[in-house]
Amino acid sequence: MAQRRYVVLDVFTTRPLEGNPLAVVLDSEGLDTAAMQRIAGEFNLSETVFVTPAENPAHSAAVRIFTPGRELPFAGHPTVGTACCLAARRFPDLETEMDAVVALEEQIGLVRCAVRLVPGAAAYAEFDVPRLSEMGEASFGPKSAIADALGLKPHEIGFENHVSTVWSAGNPFAFVPVAGLAAMRRIKVAPQHWTEAFGPATPGIYVYCRETLFHDSSFHGRMFAPGLGVGEDPATGSAIAAFAGLVNDFDDLPNGTFTYRIEQGFEMGRPSLIDLEIEVEAGELTAARIGGHAVKVAEGVLEV
Repeated sequence: MAQRRYVVLDVFTTRPLEGNPLAVVLDSEGLDTAAMQRIAGEFNLSETVFVTPAENPAHSAAVRIFTPGRELPFAGHPTVGTACCLAARRFPDLETEMDAVVALEEQIGLVRCAVRLVPGAAAYAEFDVPRLSEMGEASFGPKSAIADALGLKPHEIGFENHVSTVWSAGNPFAFVPVAGLAAMRRIKVAPQHWTEAFGPATPGIYVYCRETLFHDSSFHGRMFAPGLGVGEDPATGSAIAAFAGLVNDFDDLPNGTFTYRIEQGFEMGRPSLIDLEIEVEAGELTAARIGGHAVKVAEGVLEV
């Protein structure tokens, strides 16, 4: 039995007990896949990260990411949280603001993160998405079925030219636009309707609207993934990486760089703010970055 240090952080927030909780197991050498999955189930958070030495000594660490139900090749809030955690541990006696680079070997590939460390405050990390968003094949049922799956009325599904679509930047999500915040607040998931609404291979469902709580936000979202063991997720960075392609497609962006802030988790009492920056050239998405804060809320030792 080994002692393995771990840290719990709240990600996409500057305040403890908000945002999306993340467990980072720092001493993961010797753990096999089955053991990592069981430990992720023990933490029972939306994701748990396991850190081992990088294969390339020029990189910071290798990481594996698990939900309570399965392993993921990439996820946003684990990337942000782990980068902030490792950077803070590298500079424990920080007295002035500084920037650091953390290079994480994830299953999807190398992910480079820029981290801003501020003494006495939450760190901020931003990373280039390792895979650009692409539209996937959709098998949606009629609008009435989608509405039934979310406990809404058919006229509340969709806004402007936005319709339900599937996009992926490593993890596929079904994106469902809804009319506004009133509809978002009334969502009540009805799993018995999900196959009819979203098809037999139902991915995570990301519901979004243009109406927001804050004037400097661009979209408001909620994410449901019971198939991954996550009833609702407070903040989903990999979904926002996929969302980059959706925004460019539906909003027909001109050339340039565009920044967005997405609100999520408010209906759960876990308010989260996710930053998205995208670059567009000749109508095509050429780059995307995800950013957010992370704050440490606990640390300890696993005896496994």
